[in-house]
Amino acid sequence: MGGKEQESPYVEFARRVVESYVREGSTPPASEAPVELQGKKAGVFVSLKKRGALRGCIGTIHPLADNVAEEIRSNAVSSATTDSRFPPVTAKELDDLEYSVDVLEEAEDIEDIGELDPSVYGVIVRSGGRSGLLLPDLEGVDTPEEQVRISMMKAGIRPDEPVSLQRFKVSRYK
Repeated sequence: MGGKEQESPYVEFARRVVESYVREGSTPPASEAPVELQGKKAGVFVSLKKRGALRGCIGTIHPLADNVAEEIRSNAVSSATTDSRFPPVTAKELDDLEYSVDVLEEAEDIEDIGELDPSVYGVIVRSGGRSGLLLPDLEGVDTPEEQVRISMMKAGIRPDEPVSLQRFKVSRYK
């Protein structure tokens, strides 16, 4: 761990939100976030890890709030409490959590899986009304084929169904 003193402002705000919500049931207002988080709109994913293992990850592809601070606030609470893969975070776990915040760039349509590089681009797969997303640069996801397969599985899209693909870059803060 890099230590809390080296956290980016994005992660520091996500941590404050989760700790406040888990301990007190309320969150600091977005106006208390660093000013650099208040000026732009973007989709944001907040990921929580505990001893290196995923503990929660929730995000938005497109901004739903007025600014990045609001996106972080909403998605940090959701990551800690409503990720269906995990029970809600407890106060006993807070000191063991590591945070990362991914701020998404606009997604772009691609024609071919060859336009993906999982170390650089995240992917969005769509088929009918279903969609699945996988962030870039994830441990154990080394090929575009793995990235698309996992995204399809997350969306409930069968391997034989046609999909449309989009790719996106992120700025990842730890």
